[in-house]
Amino acid sequence: MQTETFATNKTVTDPQVLIDTFFNTYLGYYTSEEESKIRMAWDFLISLTGDLNRKCGLPYYLHPMRVACVLAESHLSCDTIVAGFFHNILDVNTECLADIEAKFGKDVANICNGTAKITGLKLNSSSMQQSDSIRKMLFAMVDDIRVILVKLADRLDRMRNLKTVTEDAQKAIATEVIEIWAPLAGRLGMKDVKNEMEDLSLKYSNPEAFQQIKSIVAQKKQERDVYLATAVKKIYMATEKMGISVTISSRAKHFYSIYQKMRKRNKEPGELYDLLALRIICTQDSDCYTIVGIVHSLWKPLEGRFKDYIAMPKANGYQSLHTTVLCEGKPLEIQIRTQAMHNIAEHGVASHWLYKKGTNKDTVRAEDLSIINQLRELRDEHLSDEKFFEELKNELLGDEIYVFTPKGDVKQLPAGANAIDFAYSIHSAVGEKIVGAKADGKIIPLTAPLKNTQIVEILTNPQAHPTQAQLKAVKTSKAHQKIHSWLVANDPTFIDKDALAKREAEIAANILHSQQVAEQRAAEGRPRKQKKKESSYTGLIRIEDSTNFLVTIAQCCCPKPGDPIVGYVSRNRGITIHSASCLTFLRIPDIEHRSVKVEWDMGKAPDKKNNSSC
Repeated sequence: MQTETFATNKTVTDPQVLIDTFFNTYLGYYTSEEESKIRMAWDFLISLTGDLNRKCGLPYYLHPMRVACVLAESHLSCDTIVAGFFHNILDVNTECLADIEAKFGKDVANICNGTAKITGLKLNSSSMQQSDSIRKMLFAMVDDIRVILVKLADRLDRMRNLKTVTEDAQKAIATEVIEIWAPLAGRLGMKDVKNEMEDLSLKYSNPEAFQQIKSIVAQKKQERDVYLATAVKKIYMATEKMGISVTISSRAKHFYSIYQKMRKRNKEPGELYDLLALRIICTQDSDCYTIVGIVHSLWKPLEGRFKDYIAMPKANGYQSLHTTVLCEGKPLEIQIRTQAMHNIAEHGVASHWLYKKGTNKDTVRAEDLSIINQLRELRDEHLSDEKFFEELKNELLGDEIYVFTPKGDVKQLPAGANAIDFAYSIHSAVGEKIVGAKADGKIIPLTAPLKNTQIVEILTNPQAHPTQAQLKAVKTSKAHQKIHSWLVANDPTFIDKDALAKREAEIAANILHSQQVAEQRAAEGRPRKQKKKESSYTGLIRIEDSTNFLVTIAQCCCPKPGDPIVGYVSRNRGITIHSASCLTFLRIPDIEHRSVKVEWDMGKAPDKKNNSSC
């Protein structure tokens, strides 16, 4: 990538040289007005950070410049480049956001604010906090997807410069990237970013496998070049005879893809043969189908390996024809697409902000991506449940399949989804009444995983309803949520194990709090007094140094003067008093935040304000 030419050169640190080289490298990308705005933003960044160095000893501003270069590689707009300079400026100066908005506009300020919020999220823990962090990150895309584009550029540059951190930190960052950022880049159609992130993650998470694959690929380079050159020559000759102009490029698959094949097939890299690919670029859609016919006439196609993503694009807008043929006894993958399709395949949703003079009707609009539409639907849903959101994350960022309705409508589902998931994707009412399903005209089990491109017909019955077995079988968050809600409302035998486990955890926390209160009272030397004459206790409740409170004695446990007691602030009855061992008290939500320190007062008789009757 062009980014490597100067932004990663550690000997170039002069701010003026860096910004001049940026525009020399990306000559013609921006108008003179846009260049002035970018230069002004760079000068403003230097004024704030020019004297700051990072832990590695290099100037602070080098990373923002590298991020801007990654964004420029995708031909992103002026505002996005400026936001790239300022993506983590709030870590340095928390008061500069207003100045950024005044100087560079509201869009830039909003992107900076959004990236700052994501930077503060903790995405490398397997806790509820992680679920909430991922939720905030994904929902940020709904407001302005450029927030995520800038953050992807930031993560990519961090991965490129991961040598400066400890080995444990390298593995933690690599895990976060492979679980969240690389799949997200893929979901947005940014294939090059996804591939590089995956390769770098493998390099730091499993360096032995990375070096082994790198060695095998290097050893076979000359053999591979000869093999591919022969295949390319045959395709050029055949397409020239048909009067079709094409451009062909060859490549070996990226390391992480090879690693995944090794794991799935339990083979060494040297035993894998389908590691080579050709990409044929032509001028119009109809040529793509003619070329695939030419390729199949040259070599025998492998069964089940032809995929038409032109007629049925992927959810991220990707279009291409894929086929695998047996060339000289080895599988060879060939991709065929137009130049417009290739631009989308390279940049994905980022192509929506490509700088072009005039309009670009071939760009992918963010609002057309299924992931954006899914997030819009889920924005107002209750997503605090950790298990539910983990399923949602896997659904949004995992592999997907495409299934047809009998009318030809396409439904995108996560890999492993079944007919029940499909029914709920059509409508909740269809999902609730499902009793059977057909795939390509044949009856299939409701829980059988659906296959790509199947035509699925749902059979319903007005008397049918969701079941607990269906709840266990579904894969999509929508189906799980709808079935769960129906069972809670209509099935008296349904035990919500997740809610029960959560409630038990709350009770355990409350018991712990009650024990701590009792231990604190004992440490303060106020043991429970023995009752000789109940009349000697007046029943007044003391809270700190006062007894002038509206107090209600709980009817569930009716604590008597001298009993160990606890209290909490109720919404309508002032301070409510329970026995310290009362189970009802232990079950009160958030009791640790609502409780107050109370004790019996042995002074004057209770007045009318103290409702201590039981």
